[in-house]
Amino acid sequence: MELKKMHWVGIIIGALILVVDFLFLMGDKVFFFLIGIALTSFLLPVLVSLILESKRDQELNQQFLEFSRNLAESVKSGTPVGKSIINMKDKDFGALSPFVTKLANQISIGIPISKALQNFSNETDSVVIKRAVTLIREAENAGGEIENILDSVADSIYQVEKLKKERKAAISSLVVQGYIIFLVFLGIMLIMEFKILPITADIGSIGSLANAGDLGSGDLSSLDNKTSGVSAEQLARPFLYLLIVQGFFAGLVIGKLSEGSVRYGFKHSIILIIIAFLTSTGARVFL
Repeated sequence: MELKKMHWVGIIIGALILVVDFLFLMGDKVFFFLIGIALTSFLLPVLVSLILESKRDQELNQQFLEFSRNLAESVKSGTPVGKSIINMKDKDFGALSPFVTKLANQISIGIPISKALQNFSNETDSVVIKRAVTLIREAENAGGEIENILDSVADSIYQVEKLKKERKAAISSLVVQGYIIFLVFLGIMLIMEFKILPITADIGSIGSLANAGDLGSGDLSSLDNKTSGVSAEQLARPFLYLLIVQGFFAGLVIGKLSEGSVRYGFKHSIILIIIAFLTSTGARVFL
């Protein structure tokens, strides 16, 4: 199934759940739980797209490293840069192959190499490729030893990808700790909601009954005002908002630590928000 179709399917399913929820279950405990399921239907395609985008960027960077090495070897043999790129358009570079083919076609019809490379970097939309292409374009325009520049670019990309993998391996334990800390926080919130707040509500009711002995027998309105306090459910309602806020920002921090970009933290935020919403609302239904 294509990604755009997944988005529409998620939107339709979520909308149907919301319609049924508002028409038949308004005010019921299941109401908020079904809102959580609808929220999951909306956010799940977004989560999938973020994961696929992250994998795509990684594959593009790895394949561009292979492309740079092949280009450097071809240029060292005496073949011009433009001709080398055209010769490589039929090679398999994975996710990068369509962009290499388009780059070669642009060069073959007479578009300047500098302009074609600029289009190539913009279409891939990869920070690593944009930086590398800028160096190659500058070297091509300056007329220097392009083969040495290509070797340097390939080595630079290799070092960047190596450092990313090392950082990811080193930070993986912190990512797991981030999820564990959030789950512990979620457990504490649930214990407070279902164990501690009911006790405080009972204590408040007992205090209200004790105060009733000080009232006159005819002052019933005053008795009603004293006994009508805030319920445990009303006190627990902000806990859900707290969990959602905590999950959102915790996910951003995890993404920044693991992948070096807050943008990729949104997928962790979505996962934590879905866990928090479904667990909190589901506990109210089944406990």
